[in-house]
Amino acid sequence: MKKVISGNEAASIAVKLSRVQVISAYPITPQTTISEKLSEICGSGELDARFVKVESEHSAMATLIGASSTGSRTFTATSAQGLALMHEILFWASGARLPIVMVDVNRAMAAPWTIWCDQTDSLAQRDTGWLQFYCWSNQEIIDTIIAAYKISEQLLLPSMICYDGFFNSHTHEVADIPDQELVDSFLPARQAEYKLDTKDPHTFSGGTLPSMFMEFRYKVQKAFERAPELIESVYSEFDQKFGRRYNPVESYFVDDAERVLITSGSSASTAYHTVRMMRDEGEKVGLIRMRQLRPFPEAELFRAIPKGALVGVLDRNLSPGTGGVWTQEIRAALGRNNINLSLHEFVAGLGGRDISENNIREMFAGMKAADGKRQSINWIGLNR
Repeated sequence: MKKVISGNEAASIAVKLSRVQVISAYPITPQTTISEKLSEICGSGELDARFVKVESEHSAMATLIGASSTGSRTFTATSAQGLALMHEILFWASGARLPIVMVDVNRAMAAPWTIWCDQTDSLAQRDTGWLQFYCWSNQEIIDTIIAAYKISEQLLLPSMICYDGFFNSHTHEVADIPDQELVDSFLPARQAEYKLDTKDPHTFSGGTLPSMFMEFRYKVQKAFERAPELIESVYSEFDQKFGRRYNPVESYFVDDAERVLITSGSSASTAYHTVRMMRDEGEKVGLIRMRQLRPFPEAELFRAIPKGALVGVLDRNLSPGTGGVWTQEIRAALGRNNINLSLHEFVAGLGGRDISENNIREMFAGMKAADGKRQSINWIGLNR
C-alpha cells in the first residue's frame, strides 16, 4: 500500500509492523511525533505492546534494557540532548548484548539551544557499541527499522537508525507500506536464547574482575566483525521479499567520475540532484552515500571510489578541534588499508542551515581548485 507520510510516521509504522512488544520514550523535538503516534497505536490496540511513560531519556533506555533482558522486542526514539542523556546507559545495552532498536532523529547539540538538524548527536555515540544506520528517505526509514531488528537479534547488538530532523522527520513523501504478513515472514518473533526467567535463572550484567572483563569486549568486537556478512545477507533477503535493495554504501554516477563527493543523510538528496545537473553540463562528477557508520563499511567504500578521482567529504557535524566525523572515519580507514588519498573536507549545514545546490557546486569547485592537495576544513555557507 502506498501512502503519503512523514518520516516520523514512517518510523512509527515500521515499529508497528515489527510487532514491538515494549516501547518507552520521552518526548523531545523533532522526535516527539514518533512517541505520540506510537502511544496512540498502543492505546487503540492496533499494536499489542506496553508503552511505558518515563521522566527522562535515561529512564527510557533503562526501561528497555530491563524489557529486552526478558526477551521482549523493544523500541525507543530520541534526539540531541536526549541521546546525550542516554550516553552512560547505551554502553549497558551493548555490553549486555541486547538487540534494542532506537531511532535518533538527528538534531544539533546545544549550546546555543536549537531544535534544528545536524548529525553530531548520533556520531558522538560511535564508541558505545551500537550499530548505526543513516537514511535519506521515508521509505528507507521503514525498511531500515524492519531490517535492523533482524540484524540486531542475530548479532545481539543494539541498532540506532538515524535520519535528519525536519528534513526527513517532518517532510511528507510517498512510501510503500509492506503487508503485515510479508513482514512477519521476514521478521519472526524474537526468540532470546538467554533471558530473565524465574524457571531458568541466570546472572545478567554482574560485576567482573580484570580477569574476565576484556573477554566480554572481545566478543562484542567479534560480533561487529561478523556484522558485514550478516547485513549483506539480511539486505539480500529483504530485496527478495520486498523488491528493494540496500547496501552499506551507495554510489551514483561514479564509474568515470573525476570528482566524487561523499555524504550521508538528507544532504545526499540535494547532492544527487546537483550531480545530475552537472552531468548534463558535461562535468564528470559523482556521489557516494554512506548508509552505515558502525560497522564502518570500508571495503564497500573503497570499491566505490573511482581510481584517480578527487574526493571530498560533506560533514553535517563537527568534532571541535579535529573536524568532521565522517572525514575522520574515512581517513582512519585509509590509513588501516595503506591507501594514499587526499580528502577535501567540507563542513556544512550545522544547526539546520540549508545545504543548497550552489553549496554542492562550491564543494566540487573546491576539489578542483585544490588539485588533490589536502586542505584544512572548508566551511561552506558560513556567514562571515
